[in-house]
Amino acid sequence: MPMSSPILRIALPGPFPEPLDYLLPEDQKAPPIGARVEVPLGRRRVIGIVLQQVAQSTIDASRLRAIIKVLDDTPVLDPELLGLIEWTARYYHHPIGECLATALPVRLRQGHPAMPSAQRQWQITEQGKITLPSELAARAPRQAELLGRLQSTGRLSAGELGSAGDSRGALQRLVARGDATLSEKADYGLISGQAEQPPPALNAEQKLATEAIANANDHRPLLLEGVTGSGKTEVYLTAIQEHLSAHRQVLVIVPEIGLTPQLLDRFRQRLKGEIAVMHSGLPEGERLNAWLAAQAGQADVIIGTRSAIFTPLPRPGLIIVDEEHDASLKQQDGLRYSARDLAVMRAHRLQIPIVLGSATPSLESIANARAKRYQHYRLDQRAGAAKPPTLRLLDVRGADMQDGLSTALLDAIKKHLNAGNQVLLFLNRRGYAPVLICHDCGWIAECSACDARYTWHRGRNRLLCHHCDQDRPIPAVCPNCNSVDLRALGLGTERIEAALDTALPDIEPIRIDRDSTRRRGSFEQALAKARQGGAQLLLGTQMLAKGHHLPNVTLVGIIDADQGLFGADFRSAERLAQLIIQVAGRAGREINPGEVLIQTHHPEHPLLQTLIHGGYPAFADAALSEREAAGLPPTRALALLRAESTQRHNAARFLEEAKALIASTPHIELVGPFPAPMERRANRYRMQLFVQADQRGQLQSLLERWLPSVARSSLARKVRWAIDVDPADTL
Repeated sequence: MPMSSPILRIALPGPFPEPLDYLLPEDQKAPPIGARVEVPLGRRRVIGIVLQQVAQSTIDASRLRAIIKVLDDTPVLDPELLGLIEWTARYYHHPIGECLATALPVRLRQGHPAMPSAQRQWQITEQGKITLPSELAARAPRQAELLGRLQSTGRLSAGELGSAGDSRGALQRLVARGDATLSEKADYGLISGQAEQPPPALNAEQKLATEAIANANDHRPLLLEGVTGSGKTEVYLTAIQEHLSAHRQVLVIVPEIGLTPQLLDRFRQRLKGEIAVMHSGLPEGERLNAWLAAQAGQADVIIGTRSAIFTPLPRPGLIIVDEEHDASLKQQDGLRYSARDLAVMRAHRLQIPIVLGSATPSLESIANARAKRYQHYRLDQRAGAAKPPTLRLLDVRGADMQDGLSTALLDAIKKHLNAGNQVLLFLNRRGYAPVLICHDCGWIAECSACDARYTWHRGRNRLLCHHCDQDRPIPAVCPNCNSVDLRALGLGTERIEAALDTALPDIEPIRIDRDSTRRRGSFEQALAKARQGGAQLLLGTQMLAKGHHLPNVTLVGIIDADQGLFGADFRSAERLAQLIIQVAGRAGREINPGEVLIQTHHPEHPLLQTLIHGGYPAFADAALSEREAAGLPPTRALALLRAESTQRHNAARFLEEAKALIASTPHIELVGPFPAPMERRANRYRMQLFVQADQRGQLQSLLERWLPSVARSSLARKVRWAIDVDPADTL
């Protein structure tokens, strides 16, 4: 290979801190920056992204290998998106190749062509218009039928053929006769907005927020804090339509798949434009089609979950992050990015407005609003005639309980059901019971791979670990003493469902949790049934708590509010407060008033008292003061160095060595190492080291200097380790 061959810097998936250098063969045209190439790596062939073309390499040219194939004539990642991903790699201190792989749809990572699905279409020719179907009927009845349909409609697509007979073969013969032509066109699988519903009149608060979005010239993020049912989505829709009218694209990020169908339906009814959907529940081909539709500018609105933040936007106009507080927006492995924070950065780089919406904003966003880094608009008025629900604590200490349901709660349920309304019961724990215990000797069914107990799933008749997914059959006798007296302790949604069947035999509850909605489409079907009044009694986990409009629900019962009161993570109180307010917001969203009953053994707890008497704003004030006093985010910047190993001492020693690499540094505090709250998970011991700084820039500067030395540690290859910048939890 001549020494003058161009050198390409290629980012490859893997633990490579920098792109790798490859030669460009003489017979290959130089690929553009942002294009994919196939290259040799050891004995494998992998897909990488071209980041740069240089004249020289730090490695001798005789040792460089040549690329195998150029996969793209045009970049799959444009300069704007490539720049965002490079920033992401620097901020989260993650290999650039892994970041680029995360940003691409799976099929592009695998080397498939960057082309959407093709839709085959047959069209009638001038000859076909005058050919009589009766001439074909005797010897080719299928051709005659299809010719008649073509003469009637002018064209037929593959999806319109139906399953009767050999349609494709018959059409192929019509093409051969000259009666039809065959063509293919890109099929992005977009959903066309019909604008069937006229927009409702906005109230004064909504108008103020929409005007602020339209006039966001300083490009500060806009925090839209609206009580549940206050019409945040109407503000979104008004702002989106303005951008669509100006031929600009809008990206809408939602935290969970479950919120997508309802939002999509409202968008389709209200907006005029092409809508693409992107989430992990779609087949890979459909996700690629949606990504390519956005890249080609064919999609006007893109609705997606976390990874949709990396969707190309050739004509960007607006970014919306709904439920911006939700922990699901933070990736918990690999590239540990926050889709909300990247959305803020992307909007800043594009100089376009961004809206962060929530009824219970994160403390980080509230702190940014108070520091005037964000604009802050509130919607305190529920839409229409709906009034805020009343919240009441049920003290269940010493109360008669039927499998977790107090007499007071059951009486309230019956009252609301008898009035023809819907009731929603919330318990954020699936399965039948979280503990199986031997009544004679005290043996407890514990996961052999985790510091956790098995959950009994009665529907599957299995014990399941919710942390490593290990499962086992229910033992017939206690393995410790051979007793047959094995009992379930604690509550899960299956147990509540059974208790409701006993207490209310004439009412069939709908249970919505991860177990009951495993089949594709079952979640959407259950929600549709609930919204249409097909079920009076709803029971579910947080899948049911967020963002769903259930107009007939007048009572929400929170069965166990004590789960999050004493959590090990410093965000536990914030998460619990958000969850209570979110699920309470399902009640009384229409004319009938709503009531929320919260069962607790700790009615005097400050968090519950604050929520009852002051609402979420009062809680946020108190929580921010506590965080400031404790020196925790958002007051200070935080990163976690996490390590895990099959040998506990290796994880601890690795973090001790890493800690020793940092000299005493002003404004930096190291805490630990110490075990994670669940130390052993999937047979690996987990340890962590807190790295705190007064300012984010100080933290980033330290990590940039420190992490390369950590990677060279003698124990770095004996443990799995990762840096988690701005962690969403410490569990």
